[in-house]
Amino acid sequence: MPLTTFQRAVLKVLSAYQDAKSGYLAGGAALHFAPDSLRYSRDLDFFHDSVERVADAFAADRGRLEAAGCTVEVTISQPGFVRAVVRRGADATLIDWAHESAWRFMPLVRIEEGGFLLHPVDLAVSKLLALVGRNEPRDFVDVLYVHAHVLPLGALCWAAVGKDPGFSPRSLLEMLKRRGQYRSEDFARLDLVVPIDLIATKESWRAALDAAEGFILTAPPEQIGCLYWSTASQHFLMPSPDLATASDVVPHFGRPGGVLPNLVDANEPE
Repeated sequence: MPLTTFQRAVLKVLSAYQDAKSGYLAGGAALHFAPDSLRYSRDLDFFHDSVERVADAFAADRGRLEAAGCTVEVTISQPGFVRAVVRRGADATLIDWAHESAWRFMPLVRIEEGGFLLHPVDLAVSKLLALVGRNEPRDFVDVLYVHAHVLPLGALCWAAVGKDPGFSPRSLLEMLKRRGQYRSEDFARLDLVVPIDLIATKESWRAALDAAEGFILTAPPEQIGCLYWSTASQHFLMPSPDLATASDVVPHFGRPGGVLPNLVDANEPE
């Protein structure tokens, strides 16, 4: 699990008091709970469904951290967003408390080590939108990771329109084609588990873009903004053209709070 020992200790303190209404971990730290992830995150991002909850959660969490022997130095404080440096001895990490829409594809998940987290598919969609909005090497690394381990790039572009209707899958893909032009020193600033192979990474990115384009051109336009759930394999996927209308592949749309997918074939009688 590529979180620092101190980050894990902080999560243990805060998750002991956490419930589904008190916020959830998102961003890079939530994504990198996976043991095969590619990089360490330098901060912890806790999201809340309203501006008011951000202030309440920060006040409560600050007290808990200080009771655990930490110091909390606020660096940014504004409605809906607080950033602080949390220290204990020689260890430190950034923590953000922020407002985020409750709209998502899946309900929150809970794990013993970190409390409530965004579901991996929602983390993946958010990461893709982050890379579209900012040309950051860390987001590029994360999107390549979720493409390989969570959901292919084309399915993420398709679903991301559900979260941000100001885009189309095609416009997202065109913006992503402008990403990936990085140098070794860009990745050297990241806390990576293993060094980036620039040639292999470039090839993987081009293949991901090509596959995404093929999917976007053939997927049913009336289903833009959905994920695809396979009732046979019980996971989300990017269907090939011959599977897009298969009875065991059903569209899954998001909503506030998220919703579990249909667990039976679309054509199966109840």
